[in-house]
Amino acid sequence: MTAKPIAHVIVGVLPGQPDAVVLQAATFAQRFDAELVCAYVDVNRYMIFDLGDGSMTSFPIDQDLLEPTDPSFDPALLEHLTTLLGGLDLSWSTRALAGDPALALGALADTIDAAMIVVGTREATVRATLGEFFNGAVAVHLAHRQHRPVVVIPLAPVPLDKALPWNES
Repeated sequence: MTAKPIAHVIVGVLPGQPDAVVLQAATFAQRFDAELVCAYVDVNRYMIFDLGDGSMTSFPIDQDLLEPTDPSFDPALLEHLTTLLGGLDLSWSTRALAGDPALALGALADTIDAAMIVVGTREATVRATLGEFFNGAVAVHLAHRQHRPVVVIPLAPVPLDKALPWNES
């Protein structure tokens, strides 16, 4: 009898992100009997070597700090995830990535053959909306560049009777 392949659900994580994103991704992972992979992408670094196992070596964008290193996972974020996920019947791990979040999450998903990628929306503020307009929403980039499902967890949905942030005057 061969061993059952391990399925993976990737969730994009950030410091200060609402817990709902990770908890919903954990629910998906449990339902698929999958490992939850919590991936943090440092946008202030860029990848120079893909090590082939979902990890990488990167350089900082700041040219004054030209030491190649493995991106590190934020210790406070790891502590928070440990508290958040510790009581769940769930296998989970972390990955520290670098560069463009959509490209990094997509590459990780390809490397580990993830079943899906879970991301959250940003707050429905004018500032966040402008940031997404100019930088592009990670979810939109993933949805157009992936062959696997991209699940977007709404964090602050706007009621139907209210104007969307970019329509407010």
